[in-house]
Amino acid sequence: MPTIFSKIIDGDIPADVVWDDAECLAFRDINPAAPTHILVIPKKPLVNLADARDDDAALLGHLLRVAAQVAAQEGLKDYRVVTNNGAGAGQSVFHLHLHVIGGRALGWPPG
Repeated sequence: MPTIFSKIIDGDIPADVVWDDAECLAFRDINPAAPTHILVIPKKPLVNLADARDDDAALLGHLLRVAAQVAAQEGLKDYRVVTNNGAGAGQSVFHLHLHVIGGRALGWPPG
């Protein structure tokens, strides 16, 4: 079933894209939790981290590398990378995505 993220990948819904390559897309979150809040999503339709398999290891590593590159591109020195796995953990779009959050002090544990 298509998600909002698959529609963004397909170009059916516009997004403020900051990274686009063969494997993933990164764009600004429309409800930012911090001054910088970017989502990094695979173009392959994975529901969440638990849905990934051994043959997805290279893709998962690529997503993390892109998260770091996007953070650097945005001038972030300190930032957080988060993924939610399941509704109980706060996942609301069931397409794997990494949140790159920064631009302000981030407390621990997250609120």
